[in-house]
Order: sequence, then structure tokens, then C-alpha cells
Amino acid sequence: MFRYPLTCFCRTVRTPINYFPIRNFKSAYSLDKLYPESTIDITVPYEVQEGGCRDENESFSGYIPVSKLTVKNSKSSGPGGQNVNKVNTKVEVRFKVEESDWLPKHIQNKLLEKKKTKITVNGEFYVQSDRTRSQMTNFSDCLEKIRSAIAEVTRKPKEPSEKDKAVLRMRVERNHRERLREKKIHSTKKMDRKVYID
Repeated sequence: MFRYPLTCFCRTVRTPINYFPIRNFKSAYSLDKLYPESTIDITVPYEVQEGGCRDENESFSGYIPVSKLTVKNSKSSGPGGQNVNKVNTKVEVRFKVEESDWLPKHIQNKLLEKKKTKITVNGEFYVQSDRTRSQMTNFSDCLEKIRSAIAEVTRKPKEPSEKDKAVLRMRVERNHRERLREKKIHSTKKMDRKVYID
């Protein structure tokens, strides 16, 4: 007789407890408890919080602030069926090189110097991607292209080893000998054409 109301009561009480979200729980090892006086945001690099990159010898950390990029989406080309005509999956990312405080000054100058084909008249560096049919994947691909371009302009030339220097020296000497040999053959040919009159 009491079985049915008891089960109904348990079900109605148990349901809100199972779906009650735990929001205010913090571990004893959370950053707020370990460093209560800290005001640093761990989701943003330290140099960006302090007002940008200031050191001339500083290298690029790989962090690109999305809020300082101009992102444009459009319809992609190529195969994909009707999804191509409905979804803007192609992504184009731009940013002004001279106004990008997240890049050191010497990297900005190298980008302007070595990547002239990727710089617009307004001084914007742009990349685009329509490699996949996903907007977020194409956006990630654009960010990776920016990182690759920065790494390319900042890469230092490789110092040749002793073996490379020896091979280069042998090639130069061989070319020099070949040039002198052809020069001698040509000189002999010209001498044979001369007519001597007694």
C-alpha cells in the first residue's frame, strides 16, 4: 500500500539532485587560493598584458590575439555540393603589420620586407584558406599560415659546414678550369682563321 507513493516521492526528490550543477566548487590547489594577490590572467601571455612586445631582440611566442585580427568569411569554391552555396566556409584573415603590438618591431620590418606579395596597399598582411568545408578549421589554418610566415622571415640562415665549404670550393675550381679550357679552345680557333701573307 505504501510502496507506490514512496517510489514516486523518491523519484521526484532524486531528479533535481542528479541534475543540480556544481558551480562554486574550487579545489584547494586552484590559482585563486594559491596566489590570492595575483592579478595576472593566465589565458593571455604576460608581455601582451604589459602593453605589447618592447624588446628588439624578443622572439615571437606564437600567441596571436584574435581580437586584433580582421576576419572575413565568404563562400568557398570547388566541390562540396549544395553546402558550398549555403555556408560561408572560406576564411580570410588580415591585420595591419605596423599596428600589431603583439609582434616585435624587427619581425614587423622583416614581414614588410620579405612578404611583399602578401601585403596590401594599406599595409595589411592577409592570408586565406578554403582547404576544408569547416569554417573553424579554415580559421585555424589561417592562423597556422601566419605563424609559418613569421617563422620563415625570422629563420636564420644555416651556417655551412666544412664539408659543404669543400664541395663548394671544388665546384668553383672546376668551373674556373672549364672556363679557361673553353677560352683556350676559342682562342686557338681564332688563331687558325688568321691569314699570313709573306
